[in-house]
Amino acid sequence: MGEFRLVMISAMYENGGNVVHRHLDGHPQLFVYPFESQLGTHWVTDALASMFPAKYRWPVFPLEGTPEEDFRSIVDEETRVRARTPYVSKFRSVPFEFDDEERGRLYARYVRENGRSRAENVRAFFRATFDAWRNFRRTDEQSVYVGYSPAVVVDTPAILADFPDAHVVHVVRNPWSAYADTKKRPVPLSLDRYMATWCLVQQHATAFERMYPGRVHLLRYEDVVREPEVVLGSLCRKMGLRPDESLRRPSWNGEPLEEVFPWGTIRKATPETNEATARELSLQERERITAWAAPWLGKFGYEDFLGDAER
Repeated sequence: MGEFRLVMISAMYENGGNVVHRHLDGHPQLFVYPFESQLGTHWVTDALASMFPAKYRWPVFPLEGTPEEDFRSIVDEETRVRARTPYVSKFRSVPFEFDDEERGRLYARYVRENGRSRAENVRAFFRATFDAWRNFRRTDEQSVYVGYSPAVVVDTPAILADFPDAHVVHVVRNPWSAYADTKKRPVPLSLDRYMATWCLVQQHATAFERMYPGRVHLLRYEDVVREPEVVLGSLCRKMGLRPDESLRRPSWNGEPLEEVFPWGTIRKATPETNEATARELSLQERERITAWAAPWLGKFGYEDFLGDAER
């Protein structure tokens, strides 16, 4: 397998993964996936299968099968809904010239040329996506692919084993603002279910940061929204990329965005809205979240966040 440079972004729901994804979008060295890159398949049946939707996991493919069957097994819901039934997509207002059938044909051709394995399947999927995206804004520098799949940090060992040059970027946000935003979903997780998952994701992220130094990077959402160009510029240097002024603002296909929504529920990614969001919770909700997150508050520097948000 030839060189394939991949950056996978991870974040618990409403923790800023979409924000980082959209801030990287305009970087001239990056192929940034248009929506969440939901690479998972329904063949994922490990111990974490009951905690996370299959679409957010690193894919598993059966030993038998064809490239066409593999392509159809990759969930990639957001891109496929936008491409195949745009009138029901939350992204229907953005111009997206893309034929999923064409992508499937390209994918099958690339896999037959290079062989069938999980790594080759993922590489073919990214390559075919950008080759089939007709109005993708290209530069002559793009060489690194960027995907975003919530909670994919739990599959870090598989990602890094498949791609020796890959990096995993995990974003963490204070749990009070994060839960207050997840409550805005039509059918949100309960507080206890959300926090159990939030803690499990941070456990995996901090463990893998220690196991894979230099390849797993943890970012705080609060730092990103305060100084995006500085924080993401530093991240780029660590991954062998140059900082770029485009990092200072969110965009889609290079076009600046006024707000990150509908890429996630965070509309205005600013320190002020982040603190105001935490104050939307009742005292009882804040205390229960604090109880769940207590082991992680010091690790991520959130001990005084509620006090600061109240001032």
